[in-house]
Amino acid sequence: MLVTGGAGYIGAHTAKALAEQGYRPVVFDSLRSGFLPAVRWGDFVHGDIRDGRALREAIAAHGIREAIHFASLIEVGRSVERPDLFWDVNVGGTACLLDALRDCGVNRLVFSSSAAVYGQPEGLAAADLLSETLPTVPTSPYGDTKLACERMIAAYCRAFGLSAVALRYFNAAGADPSGLIGEAHDPETHLIPLAIAAALGTGKPLTVFGQDFPTPDGSCLRDYIHVTDLAAAHVAALDVELPAGAFEAVNVGTGRGWSVLEAIEAVERALCRPVPRTLGARRAGDPPGLVADPSRARTLLGWSPVRSSLDQIVQDAARWHADQRYGRSVKVNLEGNKETISSLRG
Repeated sequence: MLVTGGAGYIGAHTAKALAEQGYRPVVFDSLRSGFLPAVRWGDFVHGDIRDGRALREAIAAHGIREAIHFASLIEVGRSVERPDLFWDVNVGGTACLLDALRDCGVNRLVFSSSAAVYGQPEGLAAADLLSETLPTVPTSPYGDTKLACERMIAAYCRAFGLSAVALRYFNAAGADPSGLIGEAHDPETHLIPLAIAAALGTGKPLTVFGQDFPTPDGSCLRDYIHVTDLAAAHVAALDVELPAGAFEAVNVGTGRGWSVLEAIEAVERALCRPVPRTLGARRAGDPPGLVADPSRARTLLGWSPVRSSLDQIVQDAARWHADQRYGRSVKVNLEGNKETISSLRG
């Protein structure tokens, strides 16, 4: 099983889930944003997703039969500043992978997509569920590249007999309950790890962007999915029977929106300390709510989340950030007594 970007956050958790289900993951990663210590299950190949020759060699050497494609740039704000990089890596890299899979006779792919393909749906309330039948109108170059990749994969399916599932993530969060792997980004842009770092004193005070959204507390709503549930969805996507040429896009979320302020309160409960924060204006392009309709995942994949309550997500994330194995680490107990500060890079 080829896992591109398998040294990253979601990729590493999925490699673990694959190994536990009897698959042999082969991680292909450039390590520009991933961490080598996160590669704990299966083999590792150091390579760039845009290097078609390296991909073909890895596929041939390891007898790859199926692939899961995570390798991409993910920061929405940076995509506005450097759209050239995002089109090169995300779209160009996916094209290289598709050609390598076709040349090597690999006919099954699971693609890491995003709810960013929906953009800002018109006529919906913040808590309304987003289904796969809605128009896809991205509002960032990042979302544009994910949608372009979906369309390219669907075209390859029709033309060359590939079968593929694109999983549209909502807000991945949390960490593996073992504490062996967790969320480490550089820079970090996700709410829950930023709130934890602010509470622990290892990061800046959190900025809450927007206080006037049409939501119960004025902050925007997001659908948080535990990363282990997300990893399980990838295994389920591999197991579902699809005919040659089929392409399916599937939401992966819980169907429940939590506000920014509710997520901050969950961090404060887990750490027993306040989250220092300031209030800022809305960011351009931030929709009031992004909440998945997960019914397609239930019917097609036979998948439902089991660990995605907000408190469970935050507790697992807090445990990881209190004593993580790679990335910036601060070791504390969850009652708040700071013990040591260290920096560990994979």
